[in-house]
Amino acid sequence: MRLGEYQKLKIIKKVDFGVYLAEREDDELRVLLPYKQVPEGAALGDEIEVFLYKDSKDRLIATTNRPKLALGELAVLRVLEVGKIGAFLDWGLEKDLFLPYKEMTARIEAGDEVLVKLYIDKSRRLCASMKKLYDLLRKDSPYHKDDVVTGRIYEFGHDFGTFVAVDDCYSAMIPAHEDCSHLRIGDVIEAKVLGVKPDGKLDLTMRAKAYLQMDEDAEKVMGVIEEFAGVLPFTDKASPEVIKRETGLSKNAFKRAVGRLYKERRIEITERAIRKL
Repeated sequence: MRLGEYQKLKIIKKVDFGVYLAEREDDELRVLLPYKQVPEGAALGDEIEVFLYKDSKDRLIATTNRPKLALGELAVLRVLEVGKIGAFLDWGLEKDLFLPYKEMTARIEAGDEVLVKLYIDKSRRLCASMKKLYDLLRKDSPYHKDDVVTGRIYEFGHDFGTFVAVDDCYSAMIPAHEDCSHLRIGDVIEAKVLGVKPDGKLDLTMRAKAYLQMDEDAEKVMGVIEEFAGVLPFTDKASPEVIKRETGLSKNAFKRAVGRLYKERRIEITERAIRKL
């Protein structure tokens, strides 16, 4: 019997409070399907598709209800309660699903919706995890270059970029050079498809085309200059790392923004600094 999965089992015994199921009639390992879950007219020997989980007393039990999440799947579940050792999620069964603190990638609160997978812990209990979702995301999205999509931030890859689950199921990423410091795990964003990789993963951007983005970037750079009391102690010749750290922009975006401000005569550029006029 496979915990956390759907499977077909035979009715081998009827009792007042339900039926017992097993893979074979002579199988000693049996699981209870409570009376209210037994299909009308079910008879001994009939096969029933059920989902196996553990009840509040840690006993294996079957249900004909379909939970929102099974092993090998991803789902967005609502946080019901956050306690001292973890959180409890609504997954559509009588028993709530436990999300341990060690399996969280961000702080969560009651009412939040989180993207999780199901796993079996060392005590053979079903639990949720916000970690290592990458391999379960699909790579057969219907999207193409320049499509606008909606996705959920589920991991920050730092050197690689920001990982996004488009439609909560398709694998996508925002490249590392794009500033995502204002985002948090669980945020739902709108982005444009930059391209589709040969394996089906999506490359995304939250930035508009360069000529549309330039005005916004120019104002951002102007704000940084003002934070430095009107004199930015570096120019567009600085390293990409310095520019990214101080402005949140890539070097190319910074150069375009500085060029816009210079043309508008709002700044002057010296050998080592940019000064507000």
